[in-house]
Amino acid sequence: MAPDRISVAATSEASWFCCGAGWGPCGSAGGGACGNCSSGSRHCAWPNTSDACFSITRPDQCGEDLLRWGCGHTFFVKHLCGSTEIAVTIRDCGPHTNFWCGEQRCCGGSCATDRLIDFTPAAFSVLGNLSSGLIPVTVHS
Repeated sequence: MAPDRISVAATSEASWFCCGAGWGPCGSAGGGACGNCSSGSRHCAWPNTSDACFSITRPDQCGEDLLRWGCGHTFFVKHLCGSTEIAVTIRDCGPHTNFWCGEQRCCGGSCATDRLIDFTPAAFSVLGNLSSGLIPVTVHS
């Protein structure tokens, strides 16, 4: 696979979503674009997993130039105001980056713009409080 354009840490907003069997705040939901997403695991959604995904999420409309990473790819993420870094594995398509172009979250003077990644509740809750809904993160491969 070609080198990732975000192999050097990039900042992004992150939100959370439900998938798979019921867990925590989530009821049962579908298995995501990859078919094996689980709210209770450290999974994520990426807006460029396939042509079909990209045509829905359209990160390019926010000026984001993202390489395609498919099901099973692992990213490493960290809350901008935290010290914990976790690995998350792509299991779904998303978020709808084009819905929130320019949206920004800041933490301690560091800001992240555009939603480029979504986490399952299990992954999000390691980095931040689910009730916050959105957190600024760094993402790298």
